[in-house]
Amino acid sequence: MTVPRHAEVVVVGGGAVGTSIAFHLAEAGVDVCLLERDALSSGSTSRAAGGVRTQFSDPLNIAIGLRGVEAFMRFSERPGGEIDFRQVGYLFLLDRPEDVQLFEQSVALQNELGVPSRLVEPDEAGRLSPLAGLDGVLAGTFCALDGHASPEAVAQGYASGARAHGATVVTGCTASAVATDDVHVRGVVTDQGTIQTDTVVCAAGVWSPAFARTAGVELPVEPVFREVVTTAPVEALPGPIPLTVDFTTGFYFHREGPGLLIGMSDRDQPPGFDAPTDPAWLEHVTEVAARRAPSFLDMGLAHGWKGYYEITPDHNALVGKAPDLARFFYATGFSGHGFMQAPAVGEIVRDLILDREPFVDVAPLSAERFERDTLRPEHNVI
Repeated sequence: MTVPRHAEVVVVGGGAVGTSIAFHLAEAGVDVCLLERDALSSGSTSRAAGGVRTQFSDPLNIAIGLRGVEAFMRFSERPGGEIDFRQVGYLFLLDRPEDVQLFEQSVALQNELGVPSRLVEPDEAGRLSPLAGLDGVLAGTFCALDGHASPEAVAQGYASGARAHGATVVTGCTASAVATDDVHVRGVVTDQGTIQTDTVVCAAGVWSPAFARTAGVELPVEPVFREVVTTAPVEALPGPIPLTVDFTTGFYFHREGPGLLIGMSDRDQPPGFDAPTDPAWLEHVTEVAARRAPSFLDMGLAHGWKGYYEITPDHNALVGKAPDLARFFYATGFSGHGFMQAPAVGEIVRDLILDREPFVDVAPLSAERFERDTLRPEHNVI
């Protein structure tokens, strides 16, 4: 499909966040064009582990996460499509006293905001997640609302829903720059021609800073590699397995078809598109798995992949609009939470564009917080 000559809104980025924004706008009757330089969900979305959770430490993230879970539960009705959403829960395993204290505070806040999370003793953690190793675990937290879904299916579902409401979705089209008169957006320059528009949304993940800079907008986002592996089919896996996280190391696992998906953050991984990854990453994973998922050592590996986290300095998203360029909006920098927050963010950005009041005030997530030194650190990141 070729690009249109004009659109009311152009959304740049065809992952879960961009397609959600396009759907919510099109559903509201807006003439929207979504641009993706490759295939839909071909960036970070297709390499996400698929986790969906409400267990955050920041009240904004809790509210956004809860709204996202509600949308995932109704996804088959709106926008439509099967996303394999499994509400098996998230289980955080805590082996440091200071983390237990912080998670106790987070659970209290989550409960105040309507999230039914709870603290669990090690014995209960073992019953919830039979594959988990509990050596040194002091406590855990669990929320049955949480779980995992298919990132690619979510992006495809939102894109299909957007098309059904009249949106134009163009893949294989690179948006290279924003055309401006220094005060207003005038269009989006692509390798298939310029689209005239007065409103643009930058939802291009780790590629957002380069695109925004063409409009004179600075977005503090850096790319950091993350890796996951999946196991070969495993006989007699337990029934529902929560997405289980060893918070100290960032090691996590959940069921993936007939096997497991295993991941672990390399917290020493430098940012950058060309930064080398640790060749011994799998060895480090195996060392942690010996304590936190011992049966993994007997499982064969099927395949693995790498993808980018779009990291901000405080591990919180950038959602808002540019102060000095009218009608330039952004939704990026989710620091590993873009997929799970995509449904709510689509709704929020729609309301910002239509000058409505969103269900939460996202002013604290504006990029200007870094200039004002008003960071919002999110503690519960892996």
